[in-house]
Amino acid sequence: MTEIPTQVSPALAALGWSQFLADQLAGDEAGLARLRVATVHRARMTAVGVDGPVRLSLPAQVATADFAVGDWVLAEPGSLMLVRRLERMSLLRRRTEGGRGPQLIAANVDTLFIVTSCNADFNPARLERYLALCAEAGTRAVILLTKADQVADVAPFRSQAEALQRDLPVVALNAKSGDAVAALAPWCGPGQTVALVGSSGVGKSTLLNTLADKAPGEEQETGGIRGSDAKGRHTTTARSLHAIRGGGWVIDTPGMRTLHMSDSADGLGAVFAEITELAPDCRFRDCTHAHEPGCAVQAAIAAGDLDPDRLDRWRKLTGENRDNTPVLSGPRGNRTVQPRGKRR
Repeated sequence: MTEIPTQVSPALAALGWSQFLADQLAGDEAGLARLRVATVHRARMTAVGVDGPVRLSLPAQVATADFAVGDWVLAEPGSLMLVRRLERMSLLRRRTEGGRGPQLIAANVDTLFIVTSCNADFNPARLERYLALCAEAGTRAVILLTKADQVADVAPFRSQAEALQRDLPVVALNAKSGDAVAALAPWCGPGQTVALVGSSGVGKSTLLNTLADKAPGEEQETGGIRGSDAKGRHTTTARSLHAIRGGGWVIDTPGMRTLHMSDSADGLGAVFAEITELAPDCRFRDCTHAHEPGCAVQAAIAAGDLDPDRLDRWRKLTGENRDNTPVLSGPRGNRTVQPRGKRR
């Protein structure tokens, strides 16, 4: 196929189309419809294009599990028959307990809003998992502290969150307030895509309704939380793409009860940079940072420069990632993927 020069039209750019995507088009694809996946179900997918939302026609051999909300696809005009998916700029995915492969969360996301609340839901260890997922995908991360209006002092939550990764933006807000729109405007401009992740009950659906300014009757359902442990119940049951004020797009996701580390070595290295940067100064190359003499990490803890709890969490996550990451085994040229150990 002959490649052709392409230009990004303003209408497509408003949907998140970019030169990276345009450069993938070949000469005989110039007349195909360019659509962005809005929902993915077991046997059907919907998308949005410059003329509005549509339902895609799927070839018999297509598995919807191979697509993520936010993907860009090409389709035949008129019939809307899916032709192919374009390569992604970023992909958020996770491995599920007992799953054969990773579960796709969202694609072509510019910024991941990691939502937690200023109550018992706030959990640094869980936030580090989300940050590793985000760093592995090559996506910007922003932590949103919701229910900030319900605590006397948000500073302790903010300082703990900021300590989880270098130069990490942390925004405290009331998800029901219109002020949240202005606070998040730097990441929600025209053509920008954000995704919301976090546990149930932290206010993701409420925040979506605020950002999207939905008409009465079109809002996402919201649910309460248990006062005893601040745990919520699922109100979002499927991932979906929504237009938001400011010209951007948001991908809403169901609350995640578990997030297993797998294939995330680079992401963990980015989140725990203060540990990975000290490791080369250890006396032993295979130092576990537990008991070896000449350990630079333990020296940093002794000097008060590194939180020992942070090291404990790093050790747990790196061990989990090692056990859950499949490896190639078998003779060269005929290798198969085998799990290292039991997933946690």
